[in-house]
Amino acid sequence: MSELGSVAVSEGEGEPKTLPEAVPATAISVRRSVVTLLAVAVAIIGLDAATKEWATNTLEGADPVRLLGGLLYFSFTRNSGAAWSMGSNYTFVFPFIAGAVAIWIGWTARKLRSLPWAIALGLVLGGALGNLVDRVFRFPGGISGHVVDFISLFGPYGERFPIFNIADMSLSFGVCLAILLEFTGRQRDGSRLRRETKEEQPGETR
Repeated sequence: MSELGSVAVSEGEGEPKTLPEAVPATAISVRRSVVTLLAVAVAIIGLDAATKEWATNTLEGADPVRLLGGLLYFSFTRNSGAAWSMGSNYTFVFPFIAGAVAIWIGWTARKLRSLPWAIALGLVLGGALGNLVDRVFRFPGGISGHVVDFISLFGPYGERFPIFNIADMSLSFGVCLAILLEFTGRQRDGSRLRRETKEEQPGETR
């Protein structure tokens, strides 16, 4: 006799054997999840570094570049804080936040078996580490370096929306995707929670 799930399997008169629970149909291997997460993170870090180098060499000291009828501008700035230059006097804090995020993602990846979650966490990790590189290697150095921002919407100098970079975009998209996955019940182990519907009571009107 055999059953799927956390099951007992009897063969002849031997002792029953316990089999592991069946892996959810949407789950993938931990190795594939981790490889996907790292590939996304590395791609974001590389793209972020390349675009920041381009912005530094092309846009620094130049007039903003206006595109799409003023919807998009490329304008160079160095940001010591977060969005809208918040926390500019506490630049040294941001590397520790990025490090904490990286550690948490590394801990989570041990049991990660979901491709969408791997992509979401890869985007967050790539974004966090992309800006961390600036904090460590750009002026004034140490862990207080200023992040290069160069993408501005609706205005050349972030009048209506904070100037940002590829790492910021990746971090934002990753967080939004993670929220969506949580909202739809998708778990990091590849399973999916189903919401129970309330049974209609006798006498209730439809």
